[in-house]
Amino acid sequence: MGSARIIILVVAAVAALALMLIVGRLISHKPAQGPPPAPVAAVQTTNVVVAAHDLKIGTRLAASDLTTQPWPVTAVNAAYITDGRQSAPPLKGPAGVANQTSQAATAAVDAVTGAHGPIDALVGAIVKTPILANEPVTNAKLVRGGEGGFMAVVLHPGMRAVAVPVSVNTAAGGFILPGDRVDVIQARQADAANGGQRPYVVQTILQNVRVLAIDQASTPPKNGGETAVGAVATLEVTPPDAERVALAKVQGDMVLTLRSYADADGPSGHSGAPVQIGSVRIIRNGQLSETTVTP
Repeated sequence: MGSARIIILVVAAVAALALMLIVGRLISHKPAQGPPPAPVAAVQTTNVVVAAHDLKIGTRLAASDLTTQPWPVTAVNAAYITDGRQSAPPLKGPAGVANQTSQAATAAVDAVTGAHGPIDALVGAIVKTPILANEPVTNAKLVRGGEGGFMAVVLHPGMRAVAVPVSVNTAAGGFILPGDRVDVIQARQADAANGGQRPYVVQTILQNVRVLAIDQASTPPKNGGETAVGAVATLEVTPPDAERVALAKVQGDMVLTLRSYADADGPSGHSGAPVQIGSVRIIRNGQLSETTVTP
């Protein structure tokens, strides 16, 4: 074997040995371990009142329209309505059992003492701005009876609110309440024909219209009273019917007649031509008498 080949073999063996040493050191080397990760802090939450589904303008809120969702305390806007309680994520082990026991005890105390949550306080309010499902509910999007803008929200689209003077005698003895349906009737004297006696005209100006309020009360009495005696009844009518009411006011007094709930689905608004009540003179056996007739 030549010396050149011997030198090549020795160099290859040395290189292979060096490579083995380098690979062994790389395999046995362990990277330095850093500090353990910091524990994640528990996020404090509170229950925020949100819409259970999409709420349209004019919706009168019921308990089923609202619900609550946990909301991070740091993200709660001052306008949001909450239950005022804060809670952490569910705990495991004995601490979690103790936390659940505490929540159950709080709920039991509320049930016994009759405590009302934020949802109960919102029932009956009217939506004046559309609210989407799961969107937080704020007082700026609601209006309650007696507050400014309430009547404009209660009105159906395209309708108008018109005031009619009433009394106990002209409003069914005070038994007409907000939310009832009424007919508007007027009796007046028509022009005389050929110099005769002026006949009386009775007309149902409007039929089946909704009573929005009696005076400033937009809801029935809650103190057990059965009547609402006022000086003004606010009715919901169409723009042309509002003009008819304005004309009727200058022609004479108007009477509101209470309708049955069973007739609420009937036609609403202007009812047609007036009924004229006149008199006929009858001469019998030389005696003159008059009698009232209607068509």
